[in-house]
Amino acid sequence: MKKVLALLLVAVSTVAVSAQAQELKIGYVNGERVQRDSDLSKRAQARLEAEFGKREKDLSDQRAALQAQADKLDRDAPTMSEAEKQRRQRELVEIDRDLQRKTRTYQEDLTQRRNEEVSNILERATRIVKQIGEAEHYDLIVSDPVVYFSPRVDLTKKVIDALNASK
Repeated sequence: MKKVLALLLVAVSTVAVSAQAQELKIGYVNGERVQRDSDLSKRAQARLEAEFGKREKDLSDQRAALQAQADKLDRDAPTMSEAEKQRRQRELVEIDRDLQRKTRTYQEDLTQRRNEEVSNILERATRIVKQIGEAEHYDLIVSDPVVYFSPRVDLTKKVIDALNASK
């Protein structure tokens, strides 16, 4: 009798756990796609291009000018005195060193601003995911990396739409 009662208890608890598992509501958000496809991300990219475009063009122009000077030195070298050749080589080395420093500073500034923009987007997306989770009674919403998810639980489009609507 005790064995039958124990088996019955196990069967009932298994059914109860199974019923609870069926009520679990899980969602998935692809963070990379949110960053890539949202209007907020596109506007951030446009701001970065506007802010850093001139500096990038200036650096590109300086690289081209340095290359032109190096080519001119190569062409003129056979007719130059050794002292003049060394002086111009030192000038080119100094210009190159300065250009490398400016490029490094540019890259650091761009990376910092890009990180600020991405952080802002992620912060806003996280708030929206929480709002969706609370409003639609999700028990769990996961993001990358996920090994497998069903398209049925993918909330990415909903998050992108909410980000686009939030301006």
